[in-house]
Amino acid sequence: APAYGPPGTAGERPEPGPRDFVLWSLFNTLFCNPFCLGFVALVFSVKARDRKIAQDPAGAGSYGRKAKQLNIVAFCLGTVVTIICLVLLVQSYKMLEAMKH
Repeated sequence: APAYGPPGTAGERPEPGPRDFVLWSLFNTLFCNPFCLGFVALVFSVKARDRKIAQDPAGAGSYGRKAKQLNIVAFCLGTVVTIICLVLLVQSYKMLEAMKH
């Protein structure tokens, strides 16, 4: 079988770099963006990706961790706010129905 990689790399996998969480940040920016935390997470994710491309794993890891933390907070706050809005909407609908009768 022909070898397609550099010698000595058959079957070896390169160590993955730090994660940048760009897709999660984009989701939070579009759907769970309380206090613009999703957008800030997206900024840190892009910075992490830039650092990864610039071969700076320490900087990429730092920005990636901050993006992950912001994504967790944004998602939790966005979920809580959505649930509260749904509960208030259902309660107001029930109150309007009760007032009609």
